[in-house]
Formats: sequence, C-alpha cells, structure tokens
Amino acid sequence: MELFIIGIISYLMGSIPFGLILTKVFLKKDIREIGSGNIGATNALRTGKKLIGYSTLILDVLKAVIPVLYVKINFPDAVYISALCAFIGHVFPYG
Repeated sequence: MELFIIGIISYLMGSIPFGLILTKVFLKKDIREIGSGNIGATNALRTGKKLIGYSTLILDVLKAVIPVLYVKINFPDAVYISALCAFIGHVFPYG
C-alpha cells in the first residue's frame, strides 16, 4: 500500500504544469497559445520574460527532486518508483 501512495504522490507532484501556472498568474496569458504551444521552460522563455522561463525550469526540476529525496530518506527501497512516477507525471500530466 505504501508503494501505491508513494507512486500516486510522486505522479501528482510531477504533473504540476508550472509553465502554465506562472504565465497565467504573472502574464495573464495562456502559454499554450504562445510559441510552440508547449507548457515547458523553453516556451516560457519565448514569452519574453526570462524570470518566468527560469522559474519554470527550476520548479520543473524541483517537482521531481522533492518527492524523490523525501522517499530516498524515508523509504529507500521505493526511490525508483518515486522517480519513475514523477517522470511519468511530467510527461503525461493529468487533465
């Protein structure tokens, strides 16, 4: 059961679309309608705001690092499950 919970939480953390959130909040634009239409850091840089692009990059890294480090410290046998689920959440987000 704990592996399932670790996987779900890691997936949900990995699926947070920071590029979309940051451009909506600070630029009042939909990043999916700018540049390539991708919600990632490179397209966030295309908005012309370097702070938004770099913030997206840092937050995208942290959304995987935080659950993986937590699991590595508390459940070392499940670290690969956490990393895989965070990756899958990033590539295939919910919604």
